[in-house]
Amino acid sequence: MNTLYYLILVPMVYIAFAIFIIGTTVRLINIFRTPKHPATLQVYPEKKPGWLWALHDTFLFPTVRRHKPLLWIFLMVFHICILLLILGHLELFGEIEILQFIPHEIFLGQGLVGLIASIALLYFLFRRFISPVRELSVPEDYYLLILLFLVVLFGSQMDWARRWYFYETVTVEQYREYLGSLLVLDPYLPDELTESGHSFMLVLHIFFANLFLIFFPFSQSMHSFLSLPVNKLRRG
Repeated sequence: MNTLYYLILVPMVYIAFAIFIIGTTVRLINIFRTPKHPATLQVYPEKKPGWLWALHDTFLFPTVRRHKPLLWIFLMVFHICILLLILGHLELFGEIEILQFIPHEIFLGQGLVGLIASIALLYFLFRRFISPVRELSVPEDYYLLILLFLVVLFGSQMDWARRWYFYETVTVEQYREYLGSLLVLDPYLPDELTESGHSFMLVLHIFFANLFLIFFPFSQSMHSFLSLPVNKLRRG
């Protein structure tokens, strides 16, 4: 079992990040090398400054808000939760004083952020079983949502176990030791991470995160990286 844990927590992490970075870079290069469309993408009437409206279109989803307000609410809530979870993971690498402008323990929200993100992902998944979204969906849409849901679920379970069920065998310090050692290419697994009662949740969290990173560069969701550049073209 320890060998399996090690394979998932160390070599698979490096492989997943390598595939994600290389795959994403190759996909973006291929996209930017495709011939430019002769027609303009710019929308009229033109609004200035263009960069500000491009940010508005990219992060506030105005078209979705106008036509599908319920979906827009879940999208906004989900992206806010993901941002908070990303910041929380950055805090696992070390103290970041600026993020403590709202004093909190890692993670912010005391477990509610992960719970809300899980609910939002279930909404995105189940709406794909209903027409007309079902007819527009492809298998990879389901794969990505299921993988991301499992990543969030098992990651949140670790936080919930520590906060809500008083299971404090693993502390933030052990996570920092592990993540820091990966960064300096000198992997180290504290015993608490592989021998505690909820270590399987950490392993499953990272396993599904690895699968998500490996699959993402080859999915249509890769185009999310182009949302801001495309919106800048539209806004001039």
